Amino acid sequence: MDLTQVKLGFALTGSFCTFRKVIDELRKISGSGVELTPILSANAASTDTRFGKAADFLAEIEDICRKKPLLTIADAEPIGPKKLLDALLIAPCTGNTLGKLANGVTDTSVTMAAKATLRNHRPVIIAPSTNDALGASARSIGTLLNSKNVYFVPFSQDDPISKSASMVAHWDMLLPAVDAALEGRQLQPIVR
Repeated sequence: MDLTQVKLGFALTGSFCTFRKVIDELRKISGSGVELTPILSANAASTDTRFGKAADFLAEIEDICRKKPLLTIADAEPIGPKKLLDALLIAPCTGNTLGKLANGVTDTSVTMAAKATLRNHRPVIIAPSTNDALGASARSIGTLLNSKNVYFVPFSQDDPISKSASMVAHWDMLLPAVDAALEGRQLQPIVR
């Protein structure tokens, strides 16, 4: 599919250990001609960690997307009525955000962006990164797998010995998953 006319929301939540890989993929996606709108949860936008400073990540994301990120619920709310996005990619999507999405909770910029995108019957693509995908978040993943217009980036266990319930998306599959979702298809296999 030609993605040069696609308006893609790119939302990040607080799986800080994945930020470097995700931002590297964001840079590749920006080269495909997609119009990117960055959206960050409050934690993703403001928390300094051993993986980097929030201000540095924000500056890099703004540079890649050539837009200021949407950081609040009020920033993300117009996505619905103004039909600002053709699709929303949430990468990384934490277990916390998975739970909120599965239960219809709209209390962050990212969950508001998802609600607004789904309101317009447009795809939301989830790239999970959670230490409890095969534990407490399994129910949320199951609910979302059965939800209309919700798609997943293929994912797998990232450290089955030390973190047996942990799963993470295949970051190199972000764009193929978006492409498939825009065609109404779930990229297969979901779990690799």
